[in-house]
Amino acid sequence: MLSTDYLIIGSGALGMCFADQLLTETDANMVIVDRHHMPGGHWNDAYPFVRLHQPSAYYGVGSRALGNNRLDVAGFNKGYFELASGAQIISYYDRLMNERFLPSGRVQYFPLCDYQGDKRFVSRLSGDVQEVSFRKKLVDATFLDTQVPSTHVPSFELGDGVKLVTPSELPKFAPDFKGYVILGGGKTAMDVGVWLLQMGAAPESIRWIVPRDSWLMNRDKVQPGEAFFKQTAGGQADQLEAAAEATCVADLFERLERTGQMLRIDTTVIPTMYRGATISCLEVEALRSIKNVVRKGRVLRIEHRTVILEHGTVEGCSGSLYVDCTAKAFRTQPSVRVFDGDRITIQMLRPGALCLSAAVIGHIEAAYDDEAIKNELCKPMQTLNAPEDWVRRRLEDLQAGRRWSVDKTLHRWVVEHRLTGAGVGQADVAAHDPDADRIRKRLREARPKAEANLSRLIAELAPESLRS
Repeated sequence: MLSTDYLIIGSGALGMCFADQLLTETDANMVIVDRHHMPGGHWNDAYPFVRLHQPSAYYGVGSRALGNNRLDVAGFNKGYFELASGAQIISYYDRLMNERFLPSGRVQYFPLCDYQGDKRFVSRLSGDVQEVSFRKKLVDATFLDTQVPSTHVPSFELGDGVKLVTPSELPKFAPDFKGYVILGGGKTAMDVGVWLLQMGAAPESIRWIVPRDSWLMNRDKVQPGEAFFKQTAGGQADQLEAAAEATCVADLFERLERTGQMLRIDTTVIPTMYRGATISCLEVEALRSIKNVVRKGRVLRIEHRTVILEHGTVEGCSGSLYVDCTAKAFRTQPSVRVFDGDRITIQMLRPGALCLSAAVIGHIEAAYDDEAIKNELCKPMQTLNAPEDWVRRRLEDLQAGRRWSVDKTLHRWVVEHRLTGAGVGQADVAAHDPDADRIRKRLREARPKAEANLSRLIAELAPESLRS
């Protein structure tokens, strides 16, 4: 029987980040079990042209930067900090395992294994069962259950003669077709649309079936480093002021759009979805060139001559390639306590900051003893699905920030942590001039007003909208 301090289930971004923090702050031993053949979690299954949609500076683990913190000089991300590709992320985690984790002598790694519960895991190749005891905690880094198209089972029916592929297969099959039908309205569908356009597909050759339109974060407003302080911190001030003054959720998003915080592909359609996806204005401009957009709900069945949708039918695209982008990123489920006896369940603590959340949980586990205090500092958030969820998560984020700021040691640790974007880029005097000071003043003044008004907006939401 194996024996360890921490048994970590999952070597994806969250499991690796938590383990990295324990390696940095403790002398604990760890056993890491994962069903994939190498670390990186769902990135092993991702489509080949996938990239992060926020800067690489916010991703990975605390001890090692992902990428070189360079600014892109071409493409749809021009002028912004680099976005790591899926291949770069897989390589990053593989090197991290083989250059830091395993050489430490404190980590044992068991890939291609399924955890069965009851301190047992089984090899997916040999079928051999291994028992493992842990002296401290079992760490579940799989709770969010990330879904990607290549592992997703479509919920619609497919008739004979219809060619359906996942984005992973698209580069192989795309050259054999002259027309394309994108299924889904989320970030994966947007990635597919942008990729097809980049590869030379004419906008007229693309049909896009969009069940729900989505609000999108403007990547211009989430750049790390002092050189971007005014647009990023200024954007945060705009957000808080909008949250403080909005009369309802619709009014809030109108204000966020006016100040450039939120974007939408079609400005004549009011989005009903928000999942925290981040996009550049150049990508939005490219996607707007696709004019054949169908908004009749989800796909129910695709036949050779007809596509049956929730709210009607459209003529089928004979000879076109259908691309399934309907997988949801995260499973929707109630949150659980992060610290619960001998179990830790890694979840999101700040909106969109998954890796930072895992690092904070690792730090709290290493630095604090009282479970009640740990859970007070690590209140989990559910994933995003609708504009109303932005309101809830933003309020929870303000409350979390307030709790963390009371603990001066924790506040300093978070501010200085790599995954907050600390230390990215060159120092910039403009981040400390009078205009920057005015932005800081706006942030201080708007924060309590925003918290109060967001609470009011949530209280006024209709009961049917309270289900995230």
